[in-house]
Amino acid sequence: MTDYTLGELAQKLGATLEGDAATVIVGVAALEAAGEGMLTYAESDKYREQVESSGAAAIIVGADFPATAGKSLLRVERPKPAFVAAMELFRPARAVIGIHPTAVIADDAQIGEGVGIGPLVVVDSGAAIGAGSRIRAGAYIGPNVSVGEACDIGPNVSLMDDTRVGDRCILHPGVVIGADGYGYYWDSDHHHKIPQLGNVVVEDDVEIGANTCIDRATLGETRIGRGSKFDNLVQVGHNNQIGEHVILVSQVGIAGSSKLGKGVVAAGQVGIADHVTIGDGVQIGGQGGVNTDIEPGEKVWGSPAKPMAREMREIAAVGKLPELLRSFRQQQRDLDALRDRIAALEDKPAK
Repeated sequence: MTDYTLGELAQKLGATLEGDAATVIVGVAALEAAGEGMLTYAESDKYREQVESSGAAAIIVGADFPATAGKSLLRVERPKPAFVAAMELFRPARAVIGIHPTAVIADDAQIGEGVGIGPLVVVDSGAAIGAGSRIRAGAYIGPNVSVGEACDIGPNVSLMDDTRVGDRCILHPGVVIGADGYGYYWDSDHHHKIPQLGNVVVEDDVEIGANTCIDRATLGETRIGRGSKFDNLVQVGHNNQIGEHVILVSQVGIAGSSKLGKGVVAAGQVGIADHVTIGDGVQIGGQGGVNTDIEPGEKVWGSPAKPMAREMREIAAVGKLPELLRSFRQQQRDLDALRDRIAALEDKPAK
């Protein structure tokens, strides 16, 4: 990890420095944990007290953050993006340099300039790896797979036949792309497998979390749009069309042949049925179950998913059920008592 002076950081981050430019910064940390030699940030002036009590060597703050005596400040327009840029500067290098002698590479595979290939990697026939990409230990790059430039393919990733991965993609450990889609039909007395002859296309700048699986299409392609980010343990079924900049949080499962528009967000454990169309900008709350189309811009929750405001009202109503049940039972007792009194009056002889 490289150390920087505050002067160097101010230049790299486009910040205005209030403090000693020669102060050495050795790393980054959260505001509440930062100590000597560390850089942190405060997103707004509501963190002023934490800044004043922080042991950090320097704090990235907004341009209008109040002056703070005794603290070195790096003033920027947007503190969080600046801090992320600083994190990238301090990120440890994870280089894979050259081709490890235990790697197995087909004679007709195309390996771009500056590619790093780690131990026990297999690059099969017809595969192509773009310049500057890193293929980490134990990965499998199948027949006719293409990996773009500047990609980071994690340990034990499997890219099956004909998969296409764009530029600057990050695939975390254990990702499987292009395994067979889940397709069968009932043939008299058994499930007969349907050949899965399509492929998967992953566009540029996609990041896919550990142990996520994306199935090849039965025919045609399964496509993941540019800039989409998937968490760990996501399942994308065959022939799905995932739009640009989609967010899928852990344990989301999408059945086959559904379409997600640009900027869709699905929170943890959301389930999406097959042949569903979800419009641009839709947000789906955690553990939501989607079995019908959703119009663009909707916020939904629940299973089956419904407009979020309605679902919250229904949840609030359910929370009142014990009280309502007690009230109902009391009313029933009062009604029974009233009936008994009326019956007694009716049975009483007239004077």
